[in-house]
Amino acid sequence: MNWLTNLVRPKIRALVDKQDVPDNLWTKCPKCDSMLFHRDIANNDNICTSCDYHMKIDVITRLKILFDNGEYTRIECPTVKDDPLKFKDLKKYKDRLKDAQQKTGEKDALMVAKGTIGGIPTIIAAFDFRFMGGSMGAAVGDGLLTAANLAVEENAAFITVPASGGARMQESMISLMQMPRSVIAVEKVKQAGLPYIVLLTDPTTGGVSASFAMLGDIHIAEPAAQICFAGRRVIQETIREELPEGFQTAEYLLEHGMVDMIVHRKDLNSEIGKVLGLLRPNKAQPSK
Repeated sequence: MNWLTNLVRPKIRALVDKQDVPDNLWTKCPKCDSMLFHRDIANNDNICTSCDYHMKIDVITRLKILFDNGEYTRIECPTVKDDPLKFKDLKKYKDRLKDAQQKTGEKDALMVAKGTIGGIPTIIAAFDFRFMGGSMGAAVGDGLLTAANLAVEENAAFITVPASGGARMQESMISLMQMPRSVIAVEKVKQAGLPYIVLLTDPTTGGVSASFAMLGDIHIAEPAAQICFAGRRVIQETIREELPEGFQTAEYLLEHGMVDMIVHRKDLNSEIGKVLGLLRPNKAQPSK
């Protein structure tokens, strides 16, 4: 037995070799490049602890932040036909849907829930960007109509929370048809004299920003959220002019009158509650 090779060397290696560390414990901030411990940013509502950058959050966390005491009731949306056009690019659309459903645990990119904000009965339709980039297809259109009809039925405020890359290309014209359908949903709420508020999050783009996302009575945005229709490069190549820095951010839109207020994520419940309290002063429910 070679005691140097078989005994001494393994003991030395055990002392000096780097221990295996899971590679999913840290997240890099997209803005300041700080390495952030997952637990720290989770406890901080997915906001960078170094520069206050608002990172994307899942739809469940979003609803807990918005509703009073994080309490809400989910509303089931109609089931639509998967892959109505039998679409296939590099992958079958039906397979993409299955992958997204397994990843998120959701049927599609929109979740509808009801609860109270500032004591005011409220219906929220919130997008999950993890589900195919929050793209809008027939299921999202049905969900928006379901939420709007419920708001009218229950005499509640209606809030949409877009986080989307726009129309879902795999549904082609069916996806584009959801734009006028979403406008009809908003119109139903407005005709009933109910408040319609849009919370613009990062990103709000494409057919979503070109429809219901820009029809709110009040537009609230999270800091530094990207809000636009087309990308910067596409616009510059089309108009052949240099565009201002940050012209698609919430701050730029606030300065130019497209956004009414920018609210820190931690203050969303209280600030929206104040707005709803002004719009519906006699509708607040007693706190539990």
